[in-house]
Amino acid sequence: MLDIEEVRSRQFIYILFVISLVGILGFSYISEKPIGKCYKRGFISSNNQKYYIYPEKIVIQPWRGQHHVYGIFMIPNGYEHDYLLQFQLPDNSTYCGTVYYSIHNVLDGIKARPDNYLVKGYVNTRLALWLMIQGKLDHLQQPSNWSLGYVRKE
Repeated sequence: MLDIEEVRSRQFIYILFVISLVGILGFSYISEKPIGKCYKRGFISSNNQKYYIYPEKIVIQPWRGQHHVYGIFMIPNGYEHDYLLQFQLPDNSTYCGTVYYSIHNVLDGIKARPDNYLVKGYVNTRLALWLMIQGKLDHLQQPSNWSLGYVRKE
């Protein structure tokens, strides 16, 4: 007959095994999901000419958690922006981030010029961390790698 200490130690081992298994499966599921995937519906298709701009400021602080890797873009009034920004690496890898409209004239010390408004374009935190681990932080910091399209409102 097993004594209580032996039963508890076996239970502990089983629980530790299950937690490890769930952790490994969860990590493999997350790592297989595409990061920063681009969808056609995120870009405006218009008969008007499309323009592209680079961010006025880039903030890269993924260690602070979600929503701390972004660029601030200045869009002229009367124009609408894409819902996704593009981030392109020199090896032609392209990722997309989400753009949020802002009603503020000042974001993170950037003041909108007259007849302009500001938007924030977020890059996935996991993507930023992955690029930093690969030694590509300088690519993240380059405004020319970030672009946001916009067209005149119809």
